[in-house]
Amino acid sequence: MKTVVSCYYHLDIEVSPERVAQVRRILAAHLRYWNLEDLVEPVCQCTEVLLHAIDEHAADKNTTIEMWWTGQHLITAVSDNDADLHPKYSQPGCLAHIAAVSDGWGCCARGTGGKIIWFSRRARALERAPLVPTAPAPDLREARQVPREEPVPALAASAPAIILTGASADAHSWDKGGSPPRTGARTSV
Repeated sequence: MKTVVSCYYHLDIEVSPERVAQVRRILAAHLRYWNLEDLVEPVCQCTEVLLHAIDEHAADKNTTIEMWWTGQHLITAVSDNDADLHPKYSQPGCLAHIAAVSDGWGCCARGTGGKIIWFSRRARALERAPLVPTAPAPDLREARQVPREEPVPALAASAPAIILTGASADAHSWDKGGSPPRTGARTSV
């Protein structure tokens, strides 16, 4: 059984329009490193929406982004230090977008006066291509014919006609071991 290693990532930034694109690339790189390629787009979209809201409305632009991978869920939290910024002041549809894209989300107050908005995504099982049954490989009898059944045109063309006719006439007189009858005449090939 394969064990899952939980992962954690922490990033402190000062939000600006230029930094939002950089944060997206950083988070995407970490998710790919954790083999969570299918979570890159929804997690980065939600984080961008929250960072744009902080950039537009917060007086204190310092924020912290944290990601926890538990083996089944990825939890992303964006916290700020602005006590005046409430979720209702965020961009129109910001929290609705997060609710639509994530499996769960929430908001809680920090002891320092700021808030934390978090959301989680469950890692879906990757779609695998169905197994297609393959035809079994032929066994040895089907793959190779018995040498006595194969025609030998090279030997038949070089042998004298008298031996060919004599061999075909004596074909029914072979012994029980499958050996041809012994004849006194020898030919060199």
